Amino acid sequence: MTVQEGDFVKISYTGLVDEEIFDTTDEEKAKEGGIYTPKKPYEPIVVRVGSMHVLAGLDEALVGKEIGDEGEIEIPAEKAYGPRDENLVRSAPVKDFQEKPTVGTRVSSEGREGVVVNVIGKRAVVDFNHPLAGKTLQYTFKIEDSVEDTVEQAKALINLFSGRDMEVELSDGVLTILLPPGISYDRQWMMGRGMAVHQIFEYLDGVNEVVLKEMFTRPAKAEEAAEPIEEAAEVPEEIPESTEIEEQEE
Repeated sequence: MTVQEGDFVKISYTGLVDEEIFDTTDEEKAKEGGIYTPKKPYEPIVVRVGSMHVLAGLDEALVGKEIGDEGEIEIPAEKAYGPRDENLVRSAPVKDFQEKPTVGTRVSSEGREGVVVNVIGKRAVVDFNHPLAGKTLQYTFKIEDSVEDTVEQAKALINLFSGRDMEVELSDGVLTILLPPGISYDRQWMMGRGMAVHQIFEYLDGVNEVVLKEMFTRPAKAEEAAEPIEEAAEVPEEIPESTEIEEQEE
């Protein structure tokens, strides 16, 4: 099978910058590169080719390949995280920060994420460029498989925008997404669910309705104490006087 735009494929990859790993789907390589995150799932991901689910340079490299093909490419900044923009380096009074800023402090402003790169006197310099802006990247990749099943494609789109694996059911054109408990507190899901649903309608044939189903289970009642509390010992009506102890003569 030759991969074309619009195909869903499962890929594994490793990205490097200046010969150092910054992203990978391989757990061992993540550990070798010192970027291992315990809670992150390290496994191939499913993407729709041509939909910018990965960097433009990697997305383009998938077209025309065969299932099972491996490749190694160099991606210029223009097809990665873009050129560095000095206009995105700004300064702000230290007093405007909730906590005293130091080099490396992460900040958010007007929908952008930035990092403090310097503190000069009473002003902090914040860089809102992506950390890899202006960098040429190297990628190795492998096209592991194609994904044809609509449910699996839907689960892949949900995972891309939420970072979660969710149970999905499809019946008579109705796609039901079974939401896990506490999902309403997940910021990534709340921000990405709209795009996930939009792309499900745009890219998946046969889906006419999407239902987000949140289910709660009654918590189990606390078990009663296995043994009854013993009654307190009765207090005698009269308390005997203390026995006096005679002092010993020296």
